[in-house]
Amino acid sequence: MQQPTADSTRAPCLDHVGRSQVASHLDTANPYSKWLKPFAILVGILVTGTAQAESLSGAALVATLRQGGCVILMRHASSPSTPPTAANAEPANIKLERQLDETGRSLTLAMGEAIKTLSIPIGEVWSSPTYRAQETVHLANLPGPAVAAELGDGERSMQATAKSQTVWLQAKVAERPRAGTNTIIVTQFPNIVGALGQDASGLAEGDALVLRPTGTGEDEIVGRVKIQEWPSLASQR
Repeated sequence: MQQPTADSTRAPCLDHVGRSQVASHLDTANPYSKWLKPFAILVGILVTGTAQAESLSGAALVATLRQGGCVILMRHASSPSTPPTAANAEPANIKLERQLDETGRSLTLAMGEAIKTLSIPIGEVWSSPTYRAQETVHLANLPGPAVAAELGDGERSMQATAKSQTVWLQAKVAERPRAGTNTIIVTQFPNIVGALGQDASGLAEGDALVLRPTGTGEDEIVGRVKIQEWPSLASQR
C-alpha cells in the first residue's frame, strides 16, 4: 500500500473552488458566459471525477443503500480539537491522539445499531490510522476494517493532505463496491475536501456523503446523512 509523502501540495485548484464557482466567475469575466458555463461545469466534473445526482434522503436513500453499490464516505465522529492528557485518555489511546467525546461515542454506537437494523449490506471498510477514525469504526461495529495510511493526517490534524492522498481517495470513492454491498470509508475533513472539493462543504463531524461509482472511474453524490439521522432512518423502516 502506497505511503503518503511529506508533500502537502493540494490537488488542482478546481478540486477546491468547485464547479459552481468556476461558472460564477465566467458570468462576470466573459460576455459569452451563457455558452461557456456548461463547459466550465463539465471541466469541474472531469477534474474531480464527481458529479451531483438527484439527492436522496429518508426511505429512498435507505432503499438505495440496501441494494448496495454505494460508497459511504464519512468524517469521524465528534472529537475535541485538543488531545487528551494521560489521565483522561482512553486505555487504547497510547499516543494521546484526539479521541471521540461522549457525544461522538454515543452517536457512533447508535449509527452502528441503525445500519444493522436497516439491513444495509457492508462490504469493505476503510479507516484512517488516526485514533478518532478507528474509534468511530470500532464503536459502529463495522466489519473487518482495513487501515490505510493514505487516509491519515500525518499527525498534522486539520492540515491539508498530500496530493498522493487526494489521488488515492478519489480513486477509492470511484471504485465499485463488491456486488450487493456498500463500502464505508472513515477519515478526516481535510482528506474529504481534498478529494471532493466544494462538494464536501459543510460536512460536520460524523456526517457522511453517499456516492455511487459509475464504473467509468467517476462517481456521483446521491445523498448526505448526518450521524444523528441514522436512528431516525431505522425507526421509519
